[in-house]
Parts: sequence; structure tokens; C-alpha cells
Amino acid sequence: MYNKYGSGEIARSMNQPVHGPDGEIAITSENKMTGFGPKFARAQRIGDIYFTADFLPSGERIVVGCSIVPEMNELHKTAVDFSAAGGLILLVGLAGGYWFVGRALRPISEISSTATKISAGDLSQRINTAEAESELGQLAAVLNSTFARLETAFAQQKQFASDAAHELRTPVSVILTQTQMTLGRERDAAGYKQTVEACQRAAQRMRKLIESLLELARFDAGQEVLKRLKFDFSKTVGDCAELIQPLADERRVKIVSEFEALEITGDSERLAQVVTNLLTNAIQYNQPDGEVRVKLAGQGGLAVLEISDTGNGIPADDLPRVFERFYRADKSRTGAGNTGLGLSICKAIVEAHGGTIEVSSVEKAGTKFVVRVPLTA
Repeated sequence: MYNKYGSGEIARSMNQPVHGPDGEIAITSENKMTGFGPKFARAQRIGDIYFTADFLPSGERIVVGCSIVPEMNELHKTAVDFSAAGGLILLVGLAGGYWFVGRALRPISEISSTATKISAGDLSQRINTAEAESELGQLAAVLNSTFARLETAFAQQKQFASDAAHELRTPVSVILTQTQMTLGRERDAAGYKQTVEACQRAAQRMRKLIESLLELARFDAGQEVLKRLKFDFSKTVGDCAELIQPLADERRVKIVSEFEALEITGDSERLAQVVTNLLTNAIQYNQPDGEVRVKLAGQGGLAVLEISDTGNGIPADDLPRVFERFYRADKSRTGAGNTGLGLSICKAIVEAHGGTIEVSSVEKAGTKFVVRVPLTA
């Protein structure tokens, strides 16, 4: 039995050595060849040679081996190739991960930067949503909406403070002027009485304004407690129309009423305040010999109150702002009975009842207010 060695050498007898590729003796029959059974023993390794040995029936011992150098070289080359490929893949993965993470974090960085600018006082800043996608895009849109509301709220607060100061400045100036003139020279009893009466009117205007401001502040803070009692809304509207009738007679304005008996749940005094305010405006801003129509009806679980007049109407540019605090469409209406807060209070009361108030107007034709409140709170 023969076995060809990698270098062409053949191991045939128990005493014939096995030569390696370099010609040196690698294995002999006497080199670690003990303990073999009747069959070929398991292969063993010495250096770069794998071999096995066994006895032939003739008593000879045969040793068979081969070099594993080519295989080891191939394995080494494969290991180097795999290492290089793995390193390249790792490098590409790290670079790609860095790019993806940077791209994902960029919108968050923009959000943080915008929030920082807003916290510093620049409420006009907005987050750029052009590159924000999916959940981050939705978050950016929500934050932009929140920032817009904050900007509007702060602008309204600033305007409110300015308007309140302006409204209070007028009666204070009246009081100061009257007192200074009175103290400047001696007057008779009638002169002193006239001064005191002027100061009283100015003080009453200030009190009315302050009470209106406090009322709105309570509504804004949710601290205004409304009664939740069932009452006849048609009777309340009728009583308000009867109460305001002397003013209508003075202005030569006719009130036309059309009521449907309706019971609702709410604060009758507060809703009466709304009706009285709307009727007063309809009469004051009406034409002589004009008409005010008051209609109350039920509609889809709501009590619908319509109050319309035949006055000059409200300009289209002013219509969206009629419920703003201190806003007056007619800038000349700044008398003691007009604080510019009446419609704002009406809106707050109606919304506190879960209702809505709307206005429509046609210039030179008239204005109509529509109040809708639920029948049951």
C-alpha cells in the first residue's frame, strides 16, 4: 500500500521515513508510532504535517502523512480577506450610522435652538418643518402651533395692558384737572358741587372699567362660578327688552320681539347681562326711527337668540375684531357708558355656558348677533 506525499515521497515500510517538502525527515516509523490498533489510527499533527499509521497483515507498519502548508496559506489568505472586508463594512457602517444619526438629530437641534430663541423673548421664531418627517414633523407642527398661540396671547396681553392704561388715564385726568382748577381759586357752592359731580362721574367710569376687568380676569382664570338652574329663557329675554324700552323710546327705535317658550339650564342673571348688552348696542348704534328685532327659538337642542338692528352696520375690516377687549369699531364711541369690554364679557359668558356667539353685518343695512346656548348644561 502506498500513499503519495506532497513532495512525491512515498512511505512504504515501517522503517522508511516520511520526508517533508524541504527534504528533511519529518516522520519515521519509530517517531511517536506506538499504541496504534489494528485499524488506521486517528490522524495526528506534527508541525505542518498530518499523519496516521497502522500495521499491515505482513507485520509491516505503514505511516501516511501530508503537508497542510498550502491549506494553511489559503486559510490565512481567506482570514485576511475576511478581516479586510469586515473592517471595510465596519467603517462604512460607522460612517453611515454617523450620517443617519446626524440627520435624525438635526430637527431636534433645530427645535432646541428655536425654543431657546423663544425663551429669550423672540416669539416670532418657528421651527422649519421642510425636512422634518413622520413623528418629528408632527411634533414640529404642534410646537409651531403652540408658539403661534403664545405669540398671540402675549400680543393680546400687551395690547390689553396698553388699552387698560389708556382707558384709566382718561378719568384720572378728569379728576386731576377738576381738582386742580378748583384748588386754583375760590369758588361758590355751585362751582364746588359741579367739580365734585365731574369727579364722581369719572370715578364711576373707573369703577365700571375695573369691575369689567376683574370680571374678565375671573372668566379667563375659570374662577367665575355660574349658577346651573333651570329657568324660562324666553321670560328673561322679554324682561330685558322691557328694561331697555325707555332707551329705545328715547332713541325712537322700535323693538320687535318674537319669542318661543324655552327652558334652559344656566345662570339667568349672566345670560340676562348678555341680552341687555346686545340690545343696548343695537339701540345705541341704530338709526333714528330704526328697528331692533329680537327672535328666540329652539333648534337642535340649542336655544338660538337673534338680535338684529337697522343701523349703519360694522365695516368688514372691523368685523373680526368686535369681540376683542377695548376694541371699538366706532372710535368716537368713548363715552362713560362704553368701556369697550361689553362684547368681550358677553362672549366669555356665552362660552362659559358651552355656547357660541357670532356676528354678521352689512354696512348701511344693519348688524345681527346670534347667540346659541345648550338647552341643558
